Amino acid sequence: MKREKEYFRGCLVGGAVGDALGWPVEFLKMEEIVQRYGSGGISEPELGPSGKAEITDDTQMTLFTAEGLLRAQSRYSERGICNPVMVVFHAYQRWLLTQGSPRRERYEWIYDGRLLDVEELHVRRAPGNTCLAALSSGEEGSMARPINNSKGCGGVMRVAPVGLLCLKERAFEMGAEIAALTHGHPSGYLSAGALAYLVRVIIDGAELGAALDETLTVLAGFEGHEETTASLSKAATLSRSALSDREAIAHLGEGWIGEEALGIAIYCALKYRDDFRKGLIAAVNHDGDSDSTGAIAGNILGAYLGLGAIPGAWMENIELKELLIEVADDLFINYQESPEWWARYPGY
Repeated sequence: MKREKEYFRGCLVGGAVGDALGWPVEFLKMEEIVQRYGSGGISEPELGPSGKAEITDDTQMTLFTAEGLLRAQSRYSERGICNPVMVVFHAYQRWLLTQGSPRRERYEWIYDGRLLDVEELHVRRAPGNTCLAALSSGEEGSMARPINNSKGCGGVMRVAPVGLLCLKERAFEMGAEIAALTHGHPSGYLSAGALAYLVRVIIDGAELGAALDETLTVLAGFEGHEETTASLSKAATLSRSALSDREAIAHLGEGWIGEEALGIAIYCALKYRDDFRKGLIAAVNHDGDSDSTGAIAGNILGAYLGLGAIPGAWMENIELKELLIEVADDLFINYQESPEWWARYPGY
């Protein structure tokens, strides 16, 4: 049965919760995490000075991805732009502005929209160097014309909205092309395509294991898939093993690169497919990129289990919860012929 609005909300809020849970330990080794939080590692989101658990660039860019996709849905266009990847690229230029980069004259006409007015999105929380450099260059990378050889996880951590909005037939390639705007290595963009497709198949009603199997089948049709395929297949095997989570995740890597981040998230989602809390705790307690692996695991488990599976205290204390729910609802609606919609998502 196709999953409804609660699961769209679960995907975006779940990703933000995982992001916030992992943020305080992103640059710590597991030994340091244990020293600071005890043998179980970090198990509750830490509250920042505002009294909220802070999101990072992962959730910021996820929101801008969603905004770009929704603006591409608007049925009018003064400039004739109808390529959704280009519209998302412009959304990322708006995100770049929030991170302190100057306005670019060639993009002056795209600096509008609701997200620029959200104060919390103007905070820098360790944005990825590849995203900053690629977007600052003004070049639009693609799978056919990569602008670098990066396979960092900055492509995959932001594309869950693609799986919520796009039909299955378009989700993989759309997710991959959106990641390829900034990440030119196949493992950087194919891991993103795989996440987008996985989320779409879950939303369409598939069981998690079957959704992964279908994703692997589609992934195998793309040139350069081998590293991502190997990581996701290993994650599935490890999720059925007797290894501890820390041992299993160590076999998958640290999550700084795309295929490793997605592999860790999928391992945690499969191992704890009925327990959002345990899945997220496992996803952030390791040596590597804890906020990104937590965010991706939260996207997957949130889409699979729904908003109601997220611990109430975690959800209530998350930064920008209301905005995340509103954007998730808009992704569920897809498009609405109304002045209110156009005010939120103006066409070009």
